[in-house]
Amino acid sequence: MAKAPEHEHPKKAFGWAARDSSGLLSPFNFSRRETGEKDVTFKVLYCGICHSDLSLVKNEWESSQWAAAYPMVPGCANALENYCSKWIPTYGAKYHDGTTTHGGYSDIMVADEHFVVRIPDNLPLDGAAPLLCAGITTYSTLRYFGLDKPGMHVGIVGLGGLGHVAVKFAKAMGVKVTVMSTSSNKKEEAIEHLGADSFLVGRDQDQMQAAMGTLDGIIDTVSANHPLLPFIGMLKSQGKLVMVGAPDKPAELPVIPLLMGRKLVAGSCNGSMKETQEMIDFAAKHDITADIEVIPIDYLNTALERLAKADVRYRFAIDIGNTLKTS
Repeated sequence: MAKAPEHEHPKKAFGWAARDSSGLLSPFNFSRRETGEKDVTFKVLYCGICHSDLSLVKNEWESSQWAAAYPMVPGCANALENYCSKWIPTYGAKYHDGTTTHGGYSDIMVADEHFVVRIPDNLPLDGAAPLLCAGITTYSTLRYFGLDKPGMHVGIVGLGGLGHVAVKFAKAMGVKVTVMSTSSNKKEEAIEHLGADSFLVGRDQDQMQAAMGTLDGIIDTVSANHPLLPFIGMLKSQGKLVMVGAPDKPAELPVIPLLMGRKLVAGSCNGSMKETQEMIDFAAKHDITADIEVIPIDYLNTALERLAKADVRYRFAIDIGNTLKTS
C-alpha cells in the first residue's frame, strides 16, 4: 500500500498543492527526503509562477509526456539537466525511489548539490527567482542558437514573462531587438522601459510586410495557438525561429518557405546547470532581474486566474518565506 505524502520521507514539509485539474491549490502537508551525502536542504524564500505551472495544474498537456499527477506542488526551479532522456522534472514526476517530486510552492526543498545555483549578493532574491525559469529559457536560446552577436537583429514575439526578460538579455548582449505583439498597448513599455529598438503590431499587415526578411532570428514566447507563417517570412535567409512558449495544440508548419530560405524552426526549453549559473552571473553583471509582482501565498489562486488572462507585469513571485504558514 502506498504511503501518504506526509509519510513518504522523514523530513516534514508544507506547501500548496493542486488535487485535480480544477486549477485550485490549497495547503498541503507532505515530506522531503533526508539530506544525503551530496544533497543540499534549503529554505524557500521566493518562488516564481510560470505559465507552465498553470498548464500543468490544469492538465492542459494531458496528451503530451507531461500529463498531470495529483497531488501536485508546482514551482519552477531548474533542478535538472534538461535534455537528459531520463530527466526528472522538479515536480509532478517520480524520483529514483518511486516517490513523487514536489516543487517550490513549499517551505523547504532538497536537491543534489549539482543542481544548486549560487545567487550573487547584488541580485535581489524576489526578482531573481523567475530567472530560474524565464531567464534561463531565453538566455539559453540566445546563446545556443547564436542569436547573441552584437549587431544581429532578433525579434521577440510576445511581451510577457518570457518575452520581457528575453529583451533584457538580448539588449545586454548588444543585439538589436524588435518586439512583436498583438496590439500597440505595450509599445511604450517595450521601447522606453525595456529598451527594445522597435515594436511591431502583428495584426498590422503593413508593418509586418515592411519587416519581411529583416530578422536574423525570432524567439517566439507565446503559449497561445497562433500561425507561424508571418514570422517565418520575417526571417532572413538561414534565419531561425525558436519556439519557447508551449501551446496546447500542434502548430501548422508551412514547409515551402523553410525550403526556399533554408530557414530553421526549432524549440528550446530551460538550460543546463552550467548555462543557468552563467545566466545568473550575467544577470548580476548587467543588473537584470524579472519585473515582478510579489504576492502572499494565499493570493495564489487569484494570481493563477490573472495569469490565465495575461494580467501580470510580468511575473508573479510568491513570498514564501514571509507568508507560508504551516497549518
